[in-house]
Amino acid sequence: EKEIWNREKLSLQKSLKQADAELSKLRAELRSETFLRELGSDSENAVLRRIYGKYLRAESFRKALIYQKKYLLLLLGGFQECEEATLALIARMGGQPSYTDLEIITHHSKGFTRFRSAVRVSIAISR
Repeated sequence: EKEIWNREKLSLQKSLKQADAELSKLRAELRSETFLRELGSDSENAVLRRIYGKYLRAESFRKALIYQKKYLLLLLGGFQECEEATLALIARMGGQPSYTDLEIITHHSKGFTRFRSAVRVSIAISR
């Protein structure tokens, strides 16, 4: 009877050791899975943050280019008016007979010219 108890005890101890080994193995797998899951989500978040940062920089650059384009168009419009006024003055002096009057060249009312000047001043101040 003692021998039967000893055999049973040994078999139970073996199965207990196997269960402990399996339990530690499963715990290690669980830890590695959660670690990989957390690492994966962190790396995905980092990738998303990096892509979003690139998007924000590109959008800011695009808006700056649009602003610069509008500013340059305003400046060119002003230079064009100055050039036309200069050509009109030269025509009055006798250099070019085609343009004889400044009002014919500009085609803009006094209010529009005043508004455009105010816009240029506000853009220059904001820059």
